[in-house]
Amino acid sequence: MDSISFSLGLPTSGASGVSSNVSSLSDAAVCPRSKLQALAGRQVLLERSVRPLSSPAKSIEGPGIIMMAEEAKGQWEFKKWSVPRFLQSFWFFSDYAKTLDSLMSPSASNAIAPSVSATPSKTVLVAGATGGVGKRVVKRLVEKGYKVKCLVRNLEKAAEVLDPAADLCGGDLFNIPDEAVEGVEAVICCTGTKAGPQDDTPDRAKYYQGLKFYQPVILENTPENVEFKGIQSLMDAVLSKGAVKDSEGLVLSTIFDFSDPKVVEASKQVWGAVDDVVMGGASESFFTVADGRAIFSGRVTTDNNGGFCSWRTRAFDKPLDLSKYDGIALRVKGDGQRYKVNLRTDSNWSGMAFSQTFDTKQDEWVTVRIPFEQLKAVQILKTVEGVPFKSSNICSFQIMLSKFEYSGELNPAFTPGPFVLEIESISAYKKVPVTPQWVHVSSAGVTRPGRPDIILENEPPAVRMNEMLGRIMDWKLAGENVVRKSGIPYAIIRPCALTEQESVTPALLEVEQGDNIRGSLSREELADLCVEALELPSMVNVSFEVRRRTTAADSDTWESLVGGLEKDDAKVPAIL
Repeated sequence: MDSISFSLGLPTSGASGVSSNVSSLSDAAVCPRSKLQALAGRQVLLERSVRPLSSPAKSIEGPGIIMMAEEAKGQWEFKKWSVPRFLQSFWFFSDYAKTLDSLMSPSASNAIAPSVSATPSKTVLVAGATGGVGKRVVKRLVEKGYKVKCLVRNLEKAAEVLDPAADLCGGDLFNIPDEAVEGVEAVICCTGTKAGPQDDTPDRAKYYQGLKFYQPVILENTPENVEFKGIQSLMDAVLSKGAVKDSEGLVLSTIFDFSDPKVVEASKQVWGAVDDVVMGGASESFFTVADGRAIFSGRVTTDNNGGFCSWRTRAFDKPLDLSKYDGIALRVKGDGQRYKVNLRTDSNWSGMAFSQTFDTKQDEWVTVRIPFEQLKAVQILKTVEGVPFKSSNICSFQIMLSKFEYSGELNPAFTPGPFVLEIESISAYKKVPVTPQWVHVSSAGVTRPGRPDIILENEPPAVRMNEMLGRIMDWKLAGENVVRKSGIPYAIIRPCALTEQESVTPALLEVEQGDNIRGSLSREELADLCVEALELPSMVNVSFEVRRRTTAADSDTWESLVGGLEKDDAKVPAIL
């Protein structure tokens, strides 16, 4: 029989003298202070049979991290209750420890007051950014507060003509650097085959005047490469490295970003262990923040009637108001086990928890969304009906691995032994209408070559001279189809002949579908429409022609201009 007495031989690390990497308290709140005080007043004698480990401690590896599931003695031994860890949990979550931390570490007080970040601005990649339309698109995006990346072939030229707030990424459609597409949430593609009048001036005066006709020629590359193969190359890069495939009409606002150095430092005062040691169990967990993520790891055992590990925040100094959001989102990489999240709406340690489970995939990053409406009120593993969740008053978070579901039923995915859950961020999310993530500038006339109803002499030069210009319109249509088949919400804009005129209001623009209209549109107006498309749900998965009209329409909004457009397909493609 092992005789274990309570002694406060606690390891030191935080300001309060409590290690932030040792585990503690329980699945709900089953150890009130009165019981803790009673236990602390006497020796506790425990007799446990030791079950030998069947294999050496498991190594849990991550980039820059190797954590061994072993104690200083060399391996895990679940043969007695760890009283020091029990007391560390009790102490960490006490008002005394919190006050002491705030006195000895001035940053601690702020650490226990996480805030929701401002709604982040969307990151948009502009391809063809130095062209007549592209540079105007960049200017408008910056003015609207977007984060802008520009794929440019000539960095020196781009620096001269583009807004300095835009990030310039050197490359072309077939040589796309990772930094150009990483984190990109939308693309405005203004690329096009460089064609122009024969014998034009160095500043392309004949091209930009837009009135008198000059015999056109292809100046660089081929339409097949630029309009089709280049679009496929850019699409592949964006789908591979960009963020468009993760977007589902959601706006995320970060609460805990574990790549933020401030959050890393604050975690020592915010997160504490709540393991089954508070009930006499022998499970133990750790919470380490490194390499841009938090690692919740350890070993869970059902010995001593235990079976859970968790880490919980202290009660926030100021409750989080998430009433404008629909739920929380966690970016995690797990081990295939089922975990759960507990949110609390009061600062009482043993107060009601609002719980929901989530599944992980082995060694795979996933974004888990937990709608507030799916949270279940729980009191000591029993669901309580009729208790509303107050999203305006969230006081603490808890991440847990338990043999029990929130309802008290057994967790079907639970496996005793080593576990690891990596957490990149915890955010609040709200649903927003899906809007185009790829705005593609094409051209009116792309379907006209070869159409029996078309009289070529009445058509624009690019249609009449399609064969002479390397089948430019055919390849533009092929590029459109790359976009349509991508699965990304898109808008394909087919402008009529472009001019250098000043911009007009939407009331003086006209859109049609069917590829029949002729006319003109200024590059200023086209740039306006490209940028507005990013926020117009009615422009998802539509292709249309646009020109300037002679008389103003009754309504003067962008929505009234495009609201009646028919989608290319009755069903919006699923977002990848």
